[in-house]
Amino acid sequence: MKIFVKSFTVKKRFPLTISYGTTAQTTNVLVMILHDGIEGWGEASPFSAGGYPFTTDMIIEALHTCEPLLQPFSPYQRDCIERTLIEANIIKPALAAIDIALHDWLGKSINLPLWKMWGLDRDAIVPTSVTIGINTPNAARERVRKWLEYTNINVLKVKLGSSEGIEADKEMLLAVRDEAPNQEIFVDANGGWSLENAIIMGNWLAARGIRYIEQPLAKGCETQLAQLKTQQPLPIFVDESCFTSTDIPGLANLVDGINIKLMKSGGLTEAMRMVNVARAHRLQVMFGCYSDSVLTNTAAAQISPLADYLDLDSHLNLINDPFCGAILQSGRVVPNDLPGLGVQYCAASA
Repeated sequence: MKIFVKSFTVKKRFPLTISYGTTAQTTNVLVMILHDGIEGWGEASPFSAGGYPFTTDMIIEALHTCEPLLQPFSPYQRDCIERTLIEANIIKPALAAIDIALHDWLGKSINLPLWKMWGLDRDAIVPTSVTIGINTPNAARERVRKWLEYTNINVLKVKLGSSEGIEADKEMLLAVRDEAPNQEIFVDANGGWSLENAIIMGNWLAARGIRYIEQPLAKGCETQLAQLKTQQPLPIFVDESCFTSTDIPGLANLVDGINIKLMKSGGLTEAMRMVNVARAHRLQVMFGCYSDSVLTNTAAAQISPLADYLDLDSHLNLINDPFCGAILQSGRVVPNDLPGLGVQYCAASA
């Protein structure tokens, strides 16, 4: 089995600001696995979550470390490959790219899309949210208008946790609600609130029909989630506080759901484990993304029938995505019928 690594830069139509920074473009990494004349594709994108930054240079270095480790294996040996790479301390986004590529290869080798290989129902896929980053109320209004002009979107995820405080958060949320009175709104603070402010905002948001709050407290403040859960009525989802399935049991009595991201988990294999562990603990499941292209979001879409909520919108905000794959249908990111991931180079952007 051979592995090829190539970087590519994707640019956002609208820079995204969250509680700990702004992103206008990222350099992602394409991984191609070749075996028996079949190519499997995967992607790694840089991200920072809960104080853990994974840069493009770190990802490329990790993938080059993987090359000699992968040579003795075939793509059918995913379990052995996973154990070998974990023992070698390969970082999560590099693991994710290889795992996604292995699954793509497998689907192509048996001529089935992954969703069909797993027996999943595309009709069960829920609408994706699209993200409104932290901004002024007027700029947030404009961003909402642009999304609504672009496509028929029914769900908005509003990033709060402004450095200007919760009054700025409230003003922005009200502006978004006024601009999109018929859309459902979720809120993600990316750990930008103190416990006191999270209690205030949870009650304030509940009174305005918000469905849940995501990562209200910073990673490392998990012990405060129990108090937050009893002093405000909204369900709590965690993102930065939950990387893999081993994190879930300790969070199960503190939260109502988890946000699974392929880069953070290490790929589809671990994402499926996370779904099963979360369900065993009666937690809800969301799939999210970083600055991922169509390639990664199509990979996530393959298992998205298993999710209660979806936030797979990063590719919709790219002006030069080099890939085509899952398509947007009535606000839903739906994988196609092509084998494997069903991802191809997009001639218009390549």
